[in-house]
Amino acid sequence: MRPIARAALLCCLLSPLPAAADGVDYSAHPRTPELLDTLRQRHGFSEPELQQVSAALAAARQLPQLISQEQKAPERTETWTQYSRRIDEARIRAGAALLREHREELSRAEFEYGVPPAVIAGILGIETRYGRITGGVRVLDALATQGFDHPTRSKFFFSELTEFFVLCRDAGFDPLQPKGSYAGAMGDAQFMPSNYRRLALDYDGDGQRDLWSLPDAIGSIANYFTHYQPDWRWRRGEPVAVPATLKGDALPKGAVANSRDNFYRVGDLVRAGLAPAMELPADTLVGIVELPLDDGGREYWLAFPNFYSIMTYNPRIFYAMAVAQLAQRVEAAAGATAP
Repeated sequence: MRPIARAALLCCLLSPLPAAADGVDYSAHPRTPELLDTLRQRHGFSEPELQQVSAALAAARQLPQLISQEQKAPERTETWTQYSRRIDEARIRAGAALLREHREELSRAEFEYGVPPAVIAGILGIETRYGRITGGVRVLDALATQGFDHPTRSKFFFSELTEFFVLCRDAGFDPLQPKGSYAGAMGDAQFMPSNYRRLALDYDGDGQRDLWSLPDAIGSIANYFTHYQPDWRWRRGEPVAVPATLKGDALPKGAVANSRDNFYRVGDLVRAGLAPAMELPADTLVGIVELPLDDGGREYWLAFPNFYSIMTYNPRIFYAMAVAQLAQRVEAAAGATAP
């Protein structure tokens, strides 16, 4: 595995781990016994393995700036005009190249899981620029800081910290080595540890589930969309979203935008003044997506269930729309350059 130094846990125990430079010792945190007990009772950690976990926690660094980064994520703070700049020409060209260079894995993923190659490219493009930028924060530090210290989401991150130690044991990772995002997401596909454990695939057949490998990331993303959340699993052959035009200044009375819980028949929306840019059967059920622009205006789209499947990857409207639009642009670019 490229960025991860593999090491047997027993070997790690033979060499003392360095203490955290900032003096914070997470091994002495009041919640650490809970973590260790979960590893012991639920995951069968032995005493030597628990000692390794404690040693890793003692070496973890507290990085409070990561909490601020999580709270101020661009999906929460930017307008669509700002966020959509990620759909740039460099990403589009690189995405088209990905479709050519990894045609075999992408075609296999579409055959097995129904997820189109361009959508997988859209995820990889928005997440890590196709594996170029996978994060430089030590995952241990990110998850310890977020899990022990986050003011509102510590439960989620504490669970992911636990999953991270199980992943390290089962995959033979040295817990001090993997690097990822400020939230602890890893690899080209940016999976959190629980999803890495449950949904990552060895798609190139080398015996390792290596999400820093594009073939494994491609298969794992397709597997994710099929198995992560059954109610929102990818629907083979169905579209993602289409642009819409609103007549007037406001949505139809009672219409709710940007919600996974509110669907409307296309025919009813058309009669109320919100029309798709392409003809759709009147009884088609869609959600409404409303995107705020810098000039105070709004951009509208009609979203199909696959749009909300993308939102299981990141539950933000801007994120899903960026993936959807990048996928469309990548597919168009690849088609334009096809021999």
